[in-house]
Amino acid sequence: MASKRTTFGNRQGPSPRPPRPRRKRPVLKYALIALAVLVSAAFGAGAWLWHQAFHDMPNLPARAEMQVIGREPAIEFRAMDGTVLDIRGPRYGRLVELSQLPPHVPQAFIAAEDKRFYEHDGADTWAILRAAWSNWRSGRTVSGASTLTQQLVKNLVLSPERTLKRKAQEVRLARRLEERLDKDQILELYLNRAYFGSGFHGLDAASRHYFGLAPGELSVAQAALLASLPKAPSRLALTDNMQAARKRQAYVLGEMVSAGYLSPAQAAAARREEVNLVERTPQDPDFGYVLDFAAEQIRTHLPDAPPDLIVTVSIDPQLQSRVQAALARQIAGKGAELDASQAAAVLIRPDGRVAALVGGVDYTQSEFNRVTQARRQPGSAFKAIVYAAAIARGADPYDVRTDEPLKIGEWQPENYAGGYLGPVTLSEAYARSLNTVSVRLTQEVGEQAVIAMGRALGIEAEMQPLPSIALGSQEVTLWDMTRAFGAFMKEGVRLDPWIIARIEDARGNLIYERPPADPVRVLEASVARDMNAMMLRVVESGTGEAAAVPGWSVAGKTGTSQEWRDGWFIGYTSALVGGVWIGNDDDSPMARVTGGKLPSEIFSQIMQFALEGERGEALAGADRHRTVSKAAEQRIAFYRELSGAFASVSGRDVADLDGARLQ
Repeated sequence: MASKRTTFGNRQGPSPRPPRPRRKRPVLKYALIALAVLVSAAFGAGAWLWHQAFHDMPNLPARAEMQVIGREPAIEFRAMDGTVLDIRGPRYGRLVELSQLPPHVPQAFIAAEDKRFYEHDGADTWAILRAAWSNWRSGRTVSGASTLTQQLVKNLVLSPERTLKRKAQEVRLARRLEERLDKDQILELYLNRAYFGSGFHGLDAASRHYFGLAPGELSVAQAALLASLPKAPSRLALTDNMQAARKRQAYVLGEMVSAGYLSPAQAAAARREEVNLVERTPQDPDFGYVLDFAAEQIRTHLPDAPPDLIVTVSIDPQLQSRVQAALARQIAGKGAELDASQAAAVLIRPDGRVAALVGGVDYTQSEFNRVTQARRQPGSAFKAIVYAAAIARGADPYDVRTDEPLKIGEWQPENYAGGYLGPVTLSEAYARSLNTVSVRLTQEVGEQAVIAMGRALGIEAEMQPLPSIALGSQEVTLWDMTRAFGAFMKEGVRLDPWIIARIEDARGNLIYERPPADPVRVLEASVARDMNAMMLRVVESGTGEAAAVPGWSVAGKTGTSQEWRDGWFIGYTSALVGGVWIGNDDDSPMARVTGGKLPSEIFSQIMQFALEGERGEALAGADRHRTVSKAAEQRIAFYRELSGAFASVSGRDVADLDGARLQ
């Protein structure tokens, strides 16, 4: 059939079929999509795992902080002669440098812990792979593959937990550390931070503790033995398990041979060497009160002190132990009979050096320091402050006051022994500890003048201007009272006690030294000499006779508080001032104990300990109490006799300081 043309000239006929499109296979497309998803997922998982592993990773400390970061405070206390008294906290010792050590010492640690130390970059990849394979095959952790650098990082900034996360952080930080420090610096830091058991950190502390040697003096055998400890410091403790430690030592020596550090003959000789530990006596509690007080003083001198210190204190160790023993013995003996359960004592040299300080009879039973912390009534011992204030205002030791009843408001003080002597010199009134005369003097100069004198002499306790201050009714510390008497010993120059001579850091650098004394005069020398004269009389013929020290002129004052709750003696020679207190912590009364009895006896005993081998010298003003003429003494006796006769005839006519007259 003929085709027809269309309007546009095209032939009209059946439409041709369009060609079939070729089918595309989607496998490659889907594979690519799946691969992209997997890569994205892997990347995301990796990023998530990376974040989980490292987002909280600590930063490495600055190089200057690496020796001290994370270390507990440690203080080594030494006496003036270098004797170590005690170590508070972990023992770190001094920092050592590689240049101070013979080669076999660091080599022992490298052989024991990380033979490829100088080859890896902080983490030994091949060792890690070998350890992972060994752990997988055994089904448990049998190898750790930690390098010295990793161990150091763990000690510096990481927790001790054993997880993959901590291990990953350990590896990363170890490599960072190797970028910051060279190998010798890292090894040196490791030796100073490693733990050697028994509380000892660092090579110096361990070497001195176990062998009594500086690290530079260690033999091959000793170095290998110390190098065996960081692996398991508790299990291999030299003091508890020497046999196991020697087995580990043999392994270390073998590794030193393998590394080329030793010949087989040298290693064999080291194995045969007998290694003896230094015998250590247990720390003596005699120094507990002293070192507690010294620790407080450190914070005063160095508020921002480094964490570990070497502190030299003023204490004489032998004297300290003898004073401690004397107090314990006296309280266990006479003290028990007199219902006294506690005692305290302090001895101070004229330059302020605290020679002994015992805050109680047994530090293991009570750490409360009764020298520096306990506030108790000093009783008549405080009269030294009253008389000093009066003499500074113009009174003379041989001025006469009348010992007779008196009343201030509703308060009527009485003498301890009862009765009254009538006219007496101030010197005699002081020696006999007459209460009425002390009260009269306080009223003459005023309570504020007495308080001001106490402040000038070094008493820091709060004091109120009450009439009873004349009799020591306000609480003070034994430390302050002893310090106050020191100004009399020093002819009017204030005593400034000190217990810390110097402080060094772990490297031995001096960071504090007691500055030169700056004398502060608080009394005219003539006033101090008059006080010396009166206080010498207390010991020679007054209430403090039991405080005498053979061969020495001793001055001082007894003190007894109300109802015999406190017994005191504060006294001094030209070479030493000391204070003794006895009583009970619960403030219960003793069996009529006075300062002139057991406290004075203890004072005499401990002073004899302290002054052994020293030559006695007279105190300034020692002869002043002998200068009264016979005529003067006769006049005093006459007035005293006349007063007694008058009282017997006319009855007891008593002066009232408020203006009233009492019968």
